[in-house]
Amino acid sequence: MSQDSVILHGTRAGVRTLTLNRPDKLNAANDELLLSLTTALQAAEADDTVRVVVITGAGRGFCAGQDLGDVSGRNMTFTEHLNHTYNPLIRTLRGLNKPVISAVNGVAAGAGASLALAGDIRLWAQSARLIEIFSNIALVPDSGSTWLLPRLVGYHRAFELMALAERVDAAEALRLGLCEHVYPDGTFADEVQAYAERLAARPANALKLTKQALNAALTSTLDDALDQEAALQQLAGDHWEHREGVSAFKEKRAPQFVRENG
Repeated sequence: MSQDSVILHGTRAGVRTLTLNRPDKLNAANDELLLSLTTALQAAEADDTVRVVVITGAGRGFCAGQDLGDVSGRNMTFTEHLNHTYNPLIRTLRGLNKPVISAVNGVAAGAGASLALAGDIRLWAQSARLIEIFSNIALVPDSGSTWLLPRLVGYHRAFELMALAERVDAAEALRLGLCEHVYPDGTFADEVQAYAERLAARPANALKLTKQALNAALTSTLDDALDQEAALQQLAGDHWEHREGVSAFKEKRAPQFVRENG
């Protein structure tokens, strides 16, 4: 695993793990962390050996949100700050042509909650907690939370979580659909790696197109979604993965969707 000042990078079996590395501050985000994470995601997308990206936190926290000390006294508006840091990060993550797993190992608060929700798959440790903490300092949820959370839990529950800044534990998160799986703290890292490797063994092109289709469908009509599916299905059907899947089915064997050359 290689390291810069705020992000740890490691790759194993096609899985690129990006670890937020400010554990003394529960990985609260400063500009360096946010911009470095965006750059790291872009690098992972450009690397053909990377098939899945995992985002997690060092130490006890996933991400405690904005480091308020980092922006105190700065001559920059809220809008300028979001457009410079958080918004490019969330757009990059959601648009990445590879699956992204949010591996929530501890507290995810404020913009850290948005980051936790933005993954294509959300895996939580038993001790993980999520809190839309913005209203405690009289601010509006940002970094995609107003788009992500109501799509997961509905408008009314999302408003309640945001208005009251209620803390959500792992069991409740699983019940609400804020995560797909919860694992014991002691085995969390191993469980995440194993899950990510399962995902990495799936057909990369088909998953890329599936992610494109789902993202488009979230804001489209049924007719638009049908047209998008038809167009993307042609791209999938023309790819070697499809031929391999059909051959494996006919030959009654497991398909091999990972090639030596990526």
